[in-house]
Amino acid sequence: MLYGSIEAGGTKFVCAVGNEALEIVERVSFPTTVPEETMALVIEFFNKHKEELVAIGVGSFGPIDIHQDSETYGYITSTPKLAWQNYDFVGTLKESFNIPVAWTTDVNAAAYGEYVFGNGKGLSSVVYYTIGTGVGGGALQEGRFIEGFSHPEMGHMLVVPHPDDTFEGSCPFHGNCLEGMAAGPAVEKRNGRKGQDIPEDDPFWEIEAYYIAQCAYNTTLMLSPDVIIFGGGVMKQRHMVEKVHQAFAKLLNGYVRTPDLDKYIVTPALEDNAGTLGCLALARNAELHGH
Repeated sequence: MLYGSIEAGGTKFVCAVGNEALEIVERVSFPTTVPEETMALVIEFFNKHKEELVAIGVGSFGPIDIHQDSETYGYITSTPKLAWQNYDFVGTLKESFNIPVAWTTDVNAAAYGEYVFGNGKGLSSVVYYTIGTGVGGGALQEGRFIEGFSHPEMGHMLVVPHPDDTFEGSCPFHGNCLEGMAAGPAVEKRNGRKGQDIPEDDPFWEIEAYYIAQCAYNTTLMLSPDVIIFGGGVMKQRHMVEKVHQAFAKLLNGYVRTPDLDKYIVTPALEDNAGTLGCLALARNAELHGH
């Protein structure tokens, strides 16, 4: 018996199969091009395991339609990736595989991975952000995703510009939202080079930490979670967590007592595996509940 995982990202798709203990048995990745090409590779990969495959978990870039009673459930909807707009992702999988498919956002899948196996294990309220090419957030309360008419778009919360920052933001919708000010492309646009090429002692990192700390501040006051996990390429700068802790403590100014910051604002225990393991765990749930 095998579970399938599809981490459908804006730049690449990572597909995997896992065994009953949710250990990864095989994993492949392909660049995200157009649906016809990318999905043909996805289906080809899972066809090799068709006999044993019992369910697939998908974490997709979005926005996506998550409402099971909606006509466009399982679709990627209004994405900036034009070829994928209004694409019936779940329907396409179901044509090839008549098995349950769990469907959520890529960041929800990563949040779920950390909740089951990582820094959210044993906690009732977990919030996960990815700060990379874009910024997205997912939240779990007692094992259920927090969502209403749609899934959260926490990456687009507005942030207050840093006093030393003249950058107006790179988000075409909101300018100075978190994604517009702190995602990878904003870092590069502002500095003329990628984050990994900017030295650790560059004053820019204080500005970056200020935006991420505002995100943690807003999240703390809205959801009071047990843990806030920051993943994504930007957070691979090991010095960032300490800078975020300092900026967060300053912003919060003792207003509420949070858990110890070393355990409260953290990076993913699973690192780059959070999404894949989350999708495998969601596939197992889907198989158990027959969705």
